[in-house]
Amino acid sequence: MRKAAFFYDYPASDGDVFGGGRRERITQLVQLYPEVVTGASFAAHAAALAEVEVIFATWGMPSFSEAQLARLPALKAVFYAAGNVKNFARPLVDRDIVLVSAWAINAIATTQLVLSQVLLTCRGYFRAVRRYAETKQLGAAKAFQRTGAAGETVGVIGMGWIGRRLTTELLALGFRVLASDPFLSFERAGELGVEKVTLEELFRRSYVVSNHIPDLPSTKHVLGASLFEAMRDGATFINTGRGAQVVEAELTQVLARRPDLTALLDVTEPEPPLPGSALWSLPNVVISPHIGGTIGDEVTRLADAVIEEFVAWDAGKPLRYQVTREVLETMG
Repeated sequence: MRKAAFFYDYPASDGDVFGGGRRERITQLVQLYPEVVTGASFAAHAAALAEVEVIFATWGMPSFSEAQLARLPALKAVFYAAGNVKNFARPLVDRDIVLVSAWAINAIATTQLVLSQVLLTCRGYFRAVRRYAETKQLGAAKAFQRTGAAGETVGVIGMGWIGRRLTTELLALGFRVLASDPFLSFERAGELGVEKVTLEELFRRSYVVSNHIPDLPSTKHVLGASLFEAMRDGATFINTGRGAQVVEAELTQVLARRPDLTALLDVTEPEPPLPGSALWSLPNVVISPHIGGTIGDEVTRLADAVIEEFVAWDAGKPLRYQVTREVLETMG
């Protein structure tokens, strides 16, 4: 039986990832070190971790230094029951330590958030609510074209796990989906049931634009004024990607000129926006405090995913969610 340890450091107020019997299940599969190790407590536990082959982790996984990895000579695999691994992945993959992330499962929650916002947009919800507050009149509040969802066009920027999941949900509801992603081939777009277009065309044609671009140096500030200005009357921009991809000053300028538009921002740059940012005061902006990830009773499905992957790895079977060097290069 392989020796393993838990590595994480997060408050469980948003849900216990390894709760609901998941710790017990892992204990049946491996010889588990009895303490949860954190970056701060590593030195105190290091002497007992020399034979650990497997780490089960979630939010708060430390980024190992060279010295720390030297004290984990037997480490072969890390199973991360959360999403983004950028903060700690490089030293692991560079040493050919298998790294698995539940990022595809974490994408379920973000997909559900965006889907709800798309449906509300097509009902005219966000625009009507603010007009109702202004006019206090039923008719005046909804005296604009509300498209409904049937056959409406949604633009999805970035066709990673979230983009693909969202596309599946949208197509099932009868939406048309435009996609912009430099890594998406026209052949693959056809397989996914989407139309591959440029960013400019996507913003011009879509009633809702949803950003899922990976957070890379090359994607910083790629969404600016010309794109937002081209949006359709009453359109909505949803950002659950990263705030750094938006030129915030240009977005706020367009929103100030175009009260018909709506921006739903779960991410900003910085987080939260600075106190004087126009994002706080513009009536057609809704800012949420980065709530798109997995929470509450949902979080155990992250553990389920990595437990399933561990069982496959231990049996020498293919992995579904491994983060390789190639994957890491395009991962947000």
